[in-house]
Amino acid sequence: MDDAQIHDRIERLVAEEHELWDAQGAGNASEADRRRLADVKVSLDRCWDLLRQRRALEEFSMDPDAARARPEETVEGYEQ
Repeated sequence: MDDAQIHDRIERLVAEEHELWDAQGAGNASEADRRRLADVKVSLDRCWDLLRQRRALEEFSMDPDAARARPEETVEGYEQ
């Protein structure tokens, strides 16, 4: 995935996240919606991590296509 594709994916995930938050805020969210919201959050974290990797590689004149999406366990284990 190139940067534009990652940005597109992030935008789609953010739109879905907003819809799910709206449903939850209105009291209309199902258990499946809550699980999907958790999945969307992880997917967003992974996309942002991949984009940061690509930018770091580019900054040091390396091939950004060498960046790989990291597993959920790695990305969600980062300290904030």
